[in-house]
Amino acid sequence: MAAKKPAEKPTFIWEGTNKDGKKVKGETQGANLGMVKADLRRQGITPKTVKKKSKSMFSSGGGGKKIVTADIAIFSRQLATMMKAGVPLVQSFDITGQGHSNPSMRDLIMAIKANVEAGGTFASALKQHPLYFDDLFCNLVEAGEQSGALETLLEKVATYKEKTEALKAKIKKALTYPIAVLVVALVVTAILLIFVVPVFADMFKNFGADLPAFTAFVVKLSDAVIDTWYIIAAVIAGSFSAFSQAYKRSPVLRHNIDRLLLRLPVISDLTQKSAIARFARTLSTMFAAGVPLVEAMDSVAGASGNRVYRQAILQIRDDISTGMQLQASMGQFPDLFPNMVIQMVSIGEESGALDSMLSKVADYYEEQVDDAVDNLTALMEPAIMVFLAIVIGGLVIAMYLPIFKMGAVV
Repeated sequence: MAAKKPAEKPTFIWEGTNKDGKKVKGETQGANLGMVKADLRRQGITPKTVKKKSKSMFSSGGGGKKIVTADIAIFSRQLATMMKAGVPLVQSFDITGQGHSNPSMRDLIMAIKANVEAGGTFASALKQHPLYFDDLFCNLVEAGEQSGALETLLEKVATYKEKTEALKAKIKKALTYPIAVLVVALVVTAILLIFVVPVFADMFKNFGADLPAFTAFVVKLSDAVIDTWYIIAAVIAGSFSAFSQAYKRSPVLRHNIDRLLLRLPVISDLTQKSAIARFARTLSTMFAAGVPLVEAMDSVAGASGNRVYRQAILQIRDDISTGMQLQASMGQFPDLFPNMVIQMVSIGEESGALDSMLSKVADYYEEQVDDAVDNLTALMEPAIMVFLAIVIGGLVIAMYLPIFKMGAVV
């Protein structure tokens, strides 16, 4: 049985007053009414009415599609473009929301607009929707509002989102092809064993001679699959479900798998380059926005995409907080950060252009990820073809061996 997705927290609609006594309203997600009220108080909001929303306006129901990260990236770019052109923030919400093809995304934008119109800041409105706007996004917007350069920061956010989405797409491309081929090979093998091999087996019974060992093995395998297919299917589904649950619940397992990915031939190259690209892009974006280096490292660690890198980045954060230079701390992890990256960071620190140097590192490694994806695909194609030839070709040869044997006798 497939693993069930964890239930999404209910959405609550609330109204109240902020620290300045202004009326504010919005909606947020929480486990229950009490936790939502407590969360609002922590934000300096005195709740007056809080009620559970009957149905999430951002769900896939009611004709709306699920909101994906690509929708958020497009929203960021559209908003940045309009604000740079001088369009007021609230009017920008109207334009982007009404022109969006996804009703769920349109409702999300309108909810953010309502929060801003009620007197809240743009950053606080985004924080009401943590499923779609992470801490990095909210922190950059907050920094832009405080510095009076929101349009500039929105442009940086948009660029960051576009780059990270492009990186994810490249990695997904590298994994989709081999998985799809292996699934097709499994389905074809099952069809041959369940439907084709029994036909040949019935024909072989009339030969009156012993079958070749390979053919006899395939026939017995076919009988076993036919008799126990439901058990095999249950074991495969159960194993997948058990692994998924263990992966979600066990930090140790996730860490060990991420460590394994950094050691596997070919795969390790793609894993390392993508992690460094994320590290450099995220840190460059946050540092350019004026976020202090130590504070930025928390978001950088979460965006790295690999728990081994996350652990190392958190250690770097602790080192920086004690006065150590970034490049010196990174030098403690030569297996994770190549010398070129450390040297670029060193130059950036000495010249006062750390964000620029990190941006160049990110550009370089994003191109390297592109090359790694192409190399991985080029290496896997012949390996997959050999696998298909052995599995599918082996079954076909096994069925024709008795016929060849009879031909030799005649």
